[in-house]
Amino acid sequence: MHGMPLYEAGFSHYRSVNPDAPRRGRLVQGAVGTFDSLNPFIVRGTPPPFIRWNIVESLMARSPDEAFTVYGLLARSIETDDARSHVTFQLDPAARFSDGTPVSPEDVLFSYELLRARGRPNHRSYYGKVARAEQIGPHGIRFTLAQEDRELPLILALMPVLSKHATDWNSFENTSFTAPLGSGPYVCGEVKPGESVVLRRAPDYWGRDLAVNRGLYNFDTLRYDFYRDVNGLFEAFKRGLYDIRFETDPGRWKTGYDIPARRDGRIVLEDVGTQTPAPYSALVFNMRRPVFADNRVRRAMVELFDFEWINQQLYFGVYTRTASFYENSELSARNRSASETERALLAPFPDAVLPPVMEGTWQPPVSDGSGRDRERLRTALGLLDAAGWHLVDGVMIDKRDGALLRPELVVGTKDQERLALAYQRMVKRAGIDLVIRLVDNVQFETRKQNYDYDIVPYIWDQSLSPGNEQAFYFGSEAADQPGTRNFMGLRNAAADAMIRALLAAREREDFIAAVRALDRVLISAQFSVPLFHTPDQWLARWTKVARPQTPSLSGTLAETWWDAE
Repeated sequence: MHGMPLYEAGFSHYRSVNPDAPRRGRLVQGAVGTFDSLNPFIVRGTPPPFIRWNIVESLMARSPDEAFTVYGLLARSIETDDARSHVTFQLDPAARFSDGTPVSPEDVLFSYELLRARGRPNHRSYYGKVARAEQIGPHGIRFTLAQEDRELPLILALMPVLSKHATDWNSFENTSFTAPLGSGPYVCGEVKPGESVVLRRAPDYWGRDLAVNRGLYNFDTLRYDFYRDVNGLFEAFKRGLYDIRFETDPGRWKTGYDIPARRDGRIVLEDVGTQTPAPYSALVFNMRRPVFADNRVRRAMVELFDFEWINQQLYFGVYTRTASFYENSELSARNRSASETERALLAPFPDAVLPPVMEGTWQPPVSDGSGRDRERLRTALGLLDAAGWHLVDGVMIDKRDGALLRPELVVGTKDQERLALAYQRMVKRAGIDLVIRLVDNVQFETRKQNYDYDIVPYIWDQSLSPGNEQAFYFGSEAADQPGTRNFMGLRNAAADAMIRALLAAREREDFIAAVRALDRVLISAQFSVPLFHTPDQWLARWTKVARPQTPSLSGTLAETWWDAE
């Protein structure tokens, strides 16, 4: 995306893999929830997350060791101009779908048209920026862009390529337990709806010896089992029913693994460092709802969240408070005064950034850790009073119509519910009757996709090269499209302009300035209660599974592991 690729032409493998890893055995993974579809490219249904990369390939592969660089996969070459106004891919003649049929330009053009018309909102948005798509010669596909977007050639390089002869245009948007026909290293085997999926190595996989695949996809079989709740999932791991676990609960990490398998060395716990931004975890206010359209109500709710108490009482004090959407990276605006470049970008929007955020001094509210901080409560009550609410007999009432301040927080797991119940007690001190609604996984995902909540927990994962997906997360056009990640309904002209600026940046310095400026706008919008993050990736694994010692930028990746027995 910016600068030069890390790897030169003719490289043999990524540095974060073991190029000599044996290819054999079975890897079992577990997850909470369920699934009702195997099509990850549509809004309907809840698909498992592993279909996309294991079964359906793209024209090029994204390097795990760089911010945003792609190398040849289905396409053996790429050509573009300095302005990146067009891009041409030349397919590898050896590329085959798992049924043995060649991957052709017709398949690529079909996939582009299908996803632009019937895919997820992000696909429709990205591919809608293409003015013309056409076949060039026997193996070439040329895309001419309709507008300036320097990231779009890379986005097009990551477009999933589906088989035209095996994909029905008319039924594509319907949920199905039949996986798409792809060209990837695995094919779908046994499926027990809602319970488990088995992937098997694709016979005669065409791309097994490519540099971008060496050291990856080392297991003959991948099995994914789904569990009703986090406790059942954890107990299954301790019994050896699945092989690897990324832990997120500090209590379990500190005390839950004191079991014989850990003591005798069959299970190991590892802190794996990462170099990408920490995930932005938050309780998100739905600003489409009148009660949260008022910034003062949202700010009051933020004031009432006592992170210091929650961290000590629920999480053994191991969490770090999150305050930036690009935390722990050079892209973050936290503790940094805005540069001249940032100020110039933000100048047309004088009210978009709070002065402390602009100066780099803003931090989330800090309590005394008692769970009953009077100063935080006093500030919250003042904000609510200014917004037209007042406290009557311990109940917060709207001065205008007498309505109660009674928002609903929808959660999908017991861990989320535990945090929500603690928050419920905190806001109760201000007379706010917070309703906690625990729903099953399918209902939780459906309500998120349709923005049917007052407050919802969510985690935005960011890379070192945020791009077009930022419009999907934070852009005004995404606010009313079902299935986006603009869960708060943000409509902010400054955010839209900063997204355009980061997409147009040619140099890394200008790009960083634009992302930091966007960070300042998002922080200032105050549409969520910022939560916390772990300092590292917490990995528990049975030692029959091995991993490379050199992690990728985002930590260790399951596709790089191998059978150690």
